[in-house]
Amino acid sequence: MKIDDIVVRKSYGKDITFKIIDIRENHGNTIYTLKGINLRIIADSPEEDLEIVPDNSQTESEEVFSRKVNVSIKNVLSNRHEIDRAYRSVRAVDISNKELTFGRPGRILHIDGDPEYLDVCLKVYKQLKLDVVGKNIAESEQPKFIVDLVKKVKPDIVVITGHDSVSKDVKDYMNLDNYKNSKYFVKCVSELRNYEASYDDLIIFAGACQSCYEAILDAGANFASSPRRVLIHCLDPVFLCEKVAYANIEKVVSIQEALQNTITGTKGIGGLQTRGKYREGFPKSSYA
Repeated sequence: MKIDDIVVRKSYGKDITFKIIDIRENHGNTIYTLKGINLRIIADSPEEDLEIVPDNSQTESEEVFSRKVNVSIKNVLSNRHEIDRAYRSVRAVDISNKELTFGRPGRILHIDGDPEYLDVCLKVYKQLKLDVVGKNIAESEQPKFIVDLVKKVKPDIVVITGHDSVSKDVKDYMNLDNYKNSKYFVKCVSELRNYEASYDDLIIFAGACQSCYEAILDAGANFASSPRRVLIHCLDPVFLCEKVAYANIEKVVSIQEALQNTITGTKGIGGLQTRGKYREGFPKSSYA
């Protein structure tokens, strides 16, 4: 087996497809570091527990996730079309005004500790016609740069993601020392709330797989992962942002509505009521 091979773990019922990203020796044993293809997970495994599968292989659960992703993208674009059609189906006297109306969704800054997952997210952001700036910064370095990046990009919504995990057999789920990277997400949120206290002016999502959901929310995030300490899908924050970015500023988005198109739902993400970031404009320029 070599780096970039696609594998599954036999001891876990071949439930998740991984890519080998590192190989090292440990007291005479070969240990493989694995990264989930769809789910945000980093894991170590001995060679005897691994089985190579074709590059395009998906487990049964991953096929379900893939179908959910496709349905979510289709639903987002379909809903936008339906809203636009309803918006323009007005009395003839109003048509000229409605056709001169334009809108701007909220701008997103997405910071991720993993460049591959960030690339996947940016492709879907583009598909959903979202205004986004992506930055790859390691989780431990994110608190150092977060405020300066927000000052530079001036986003409406900030997403802070990467890898995380909770220690095995943990009993105290509120102790940040039991998490790999939750303390960095908490620090990022705290820095941002010191910079901008309003939950409506700056919307924050932070967290990754199994992150300390409660601590991230307490630090000042609008949304966080992971309420049930589950693995979240890399596109969960994207679908969450879409809901908020395209919701009118006059509307408060319920958490149920915000999570409508996410893949892992309330097990993976939760949060607070949040005001939308879509602003209507008038009149539309004839030169643009």
